[in-house]
Amino acid sequence: MLSVSNLGITFTQYDQGLHRKQLTVITDLDLTVQAGELVAVVGASGSGKSLLAHALLGILPENAQLSGKMEFQGAPLTPERCEALRGKAIALIPQSVGYLDPLMAVGRQVQRVGQLNGLPARSARTLMERTFARYDLPAYTPKRYPFQLSGGMARRVLVSTAVMTQAQLVIADEPTPGLHPDVVTETLNHLRELAQEGRGVILITHDIEAALQVADRVAVFYAGTTVEIADAQDFTTGNLRHPYTQALWRSLPQNDFVPVPGNQPSPESLPSGCLFSDRCPWVTADCEVARPEARFVRQGWVRCIHAEG
Repeated sequence: MLSVSNLGITFTQYDQGLHRKQLTVITDLDLTVQAGELVAVVGASGSGKSLLAHALLGILPENAQLSGKMEFQGAPLTPERCEALRGKAIALIPQSVGYLDPLMAVGRQVQRVGQLNGLPARSARTLMERTFARYDLPAYTPKRYPFQLSGGMARRVLVSTAVMTQAQLVIADEPTPGLHPDVVTETLNHLRELAQEGRGVILITHDIEAALQVADRVAVFYAGTTVEIADAQDFTTGNLRHPYTQALWRSLPQNDFVPVPGNQPSPESLPSGCLFSDRCPWVTADCEVARPEARFVRQGWVRCIHAEG
């Protein structure tokens, strides 16, 4: 359904004295999503997770230049095609409930999404009511304003907007921060249901533990690059290939709770070799020569010259 290969994003900026410079924040991002599959995209802040979503939706700022390939259902995702598909075949579940209009009842907002996707007003209202009922939203919900809803209810309203579009690809951008654990599980299960209906789902999150509850595969981003794509079960079976992925897994409280030393490099000072080299316990001189290419190792993709088959 979706194929992203060697995606790069560069911004044209002007610093003091109006000197023009190019800042490359994404290099060699790779991702595939099949119909009926939920792929989690994990990584620290600044690793490129949300920028990928914005690129797929065609909502990057005008000073951004893209390289590499993005294809959806076998055809290139050009700026014109992104605009045509946005909110219809490709839908975003935003990370903040602030995306809901505070001055409009949520029922009208969700119904309007259906109408913008070609449904008559009556059909859109019927679908909205059916969708709200499916997500256990009380009958009074359509008449409520966003500030009158709990965090969990507002999240379910946001998921409802994706259902109203009948989108084939749904992108959920950090849908769970700050929520009660029960609400987190509920939200993730709703996303899993969308995949079970045959849609492709991208779950963008920094929370590996939450992602593994529902994901089929996990793509790990680091400093604007995909360093590993693994089956979700690889985390629990010890089949992880990249040292950064292994370090993320060990840093969880239920594992060794060992922090990853150092910091992710800034886009303005990226090393010429492996992006993780200054923090990696496996580093050798060869790691600093060039960026490692993606390799298929033990049924997963990894960018590390030391990953063994």
